[in-house]
Amino acid sequence: MINSDTIVGLATPSFESAIALIRASGPEISALATDILGSCPLPRQAQHDNYKDLQGQLLDDVLFCFFKGPHSYTGEDILEISCHGNPFIAQKIIDDLLSRGCQMAEPGEFTRRAFLNGKMDLSQAEAVMDLIRARSDRALEAANRQLRGALGKRITLLVDKLLQVVAGIEAYIDFPDEDLPPEDQKQHIDSISSVAEETDKLLATSHYGNIVRDGVRTILIGEPNAGKSSLLNQIVGYNRAIVSPEPGTTRDFLEERFMLGPHCIRFLDTAGLRSEAQSIEKLGIEKTVEQSADADIFLLILDSTQPPPPLPDPIKNRMTLQNTILVCNKNDLAELKEIPREFSQFTLLKTSALDGSGITELQEAIISLVESGRTVIGEDLIAISARHAHALSEVSQCLLNAQKKLASQEPLELVASDLRSSLDNLGQITGRIDNEQMLDKLFASFCIGK
Repeated sequence: MINSDTIVGLATPSFESAIALIRASGPEISALATDILGSCPLPRQAQHDNYKDLQGQLLDDVLFCFFKGPHSYTGEDILEISCHGNPFIAQKIIDDLLSRGCQMAEPGEFTRRAFLNGKMDLSQAEAVMDLIRARSDRALEAANRQLRGALGKRITLLVDKLLQVVAGIEAYIDFPDEDLPPEDQKQHIDSISSVAEETDKLLATSHYGNIVRDGVRTILIGEPNAGKSSLLNQIVGYNRAIVSPEPGTTRDFLEERFMLGPHCIRFLDTAGLRSEAQSIEKLGIEKTVEQSADADIFLLILDSTQPPPPLPDPIKNRMTLQNTILVCNKNDLAELKEIPREFSQFTLLKTSALDGSGITELQEAIISLVESGRTVIGEDLIAISARHAHALSEVSQCLLNAQKKLASQEPLELVASDLRSSLDNLGQITGRIDNEQMLDKLFASFCIGK
């Protein structure tokens, strides 16, 4: 693709720092560099020089680095200018570049040009922003894998397999009177089943992808004074929540992000659950029920000195062996006498928020629960996004339709149509599409210099 505009943007945050980086890309870069310096720098060699604006005023002493396309991030000629990290200086240089004919870059425009120029597929382009936003080891690992093409390679393999099936079916459709062997429906069904199985494996990483990117929503629920806030303070290592012997101290939920092992955990301390709550405390309990709908992990905090409480059905119905840890708190005071039958299969841990016992075991159990949802396909950690999941769900449904039609010996034209739809949806993941509106929406979430 050829872009007629030469764009410029600040590639580093706009606040005081040691260095600021200004990036320009486009067809006029070589002429632009020559206009500023008298000659274009050698590719990939830093050149220290003064930056003077069109009026000859010295703005800063800077480092110029020229990248010759297509061997650059965007696939076009790029000029990067490193100046002192004063936002005023950086803006003066950008203003001068604009006066020399550059256009201000839109959010994500550099990465968008890289995608359009074939430097990366769309899943890799999305991984650039995942990499920038990563806040945990697992998020960083998943973003790096995707940036290096892990997901794109998997999708390409599925496309290649489907194309073989489509080619065989369409050849039979186009040349039914030729001397072709009888259609081997079982072979086609097996091939489609293989693609469907791989598709389902990728789809299974969707939830893990969400928690890797957004953090693991871990909700602490239980009766008032069960020790939820005290446990939160012990886990994060400081007094994040107000603690009081008075019941109902927590009237609204509070959230704290904390790194546990390779994961970012979003702890939500919630209002205590009790049937006799009144007025504002009742509103807090409603908030607890509301937050539980989006929880990834439940920490059900039980007071070892009290009988277990009844739980609202919306919360109880969401709790499973895969997402719940039963925490018997105040273990320094008493042993929990009875565990309700509906909770008997949950992982059980004993803690004391007063002396800190059991906190390390609780942290390890949370990590283990999160890691149990991790999916490694081959050697790659795959964690698809919501956009990928939607496309793969469509692929899965189209493949199922194709299998049913083959099995019931419906016209092969209908089977081929389903398989073509599968290919189109796979193409949406890696970017073999022509959808300007979708690209505008996707790259709008990027920062200007990317």
